[in-house]
Amino acid sequence: MISTFKSLALSALLFAGATASVTAYAGAADFSLVNRTGYSISEVYISAANKDAWGKDRMGDGTLDNGKAKLFRFSDAANCVQDIKVVFEDDSSEVVWEDIDLCEVHKITPRYNRKTRVVSAETE
Repeated sequence: MISTFKSLALSALLFAGATASVTAYAGAADFSLVNRTGYSISEVYISAANKDAWGKDRMGDGTLDNGKAKLFRFSDAANCVQDIKVVFEDDSSEVVWEDIDLCEVHKITPRYNRKTRVVSAETE
């Protein structure tokens, strides 16, 4: 019985490791954006760092309310370092967070002080 338990435990560990490897590879640059700006976000753009080509809005029709999170799929692992621009719903102002390595970061919590115009972000 002990050897059966050890075999099952070993199989479970091997399966978990294989699953983690596949998951890490499949979504290596996906990230969650946790809005801690104090404002609802209506648009999100991602651009290779130091390029001014924002492309399409990644939010679609929805908004990301303060305190809420959204998973963004990002597949350009060849260009890991990206800038993220958001547009706020209430006044259409824009803020940019620069040089975020999306291949290393899986969670971004942007913060913004509108009075001082200070932007910061915690990353995990």
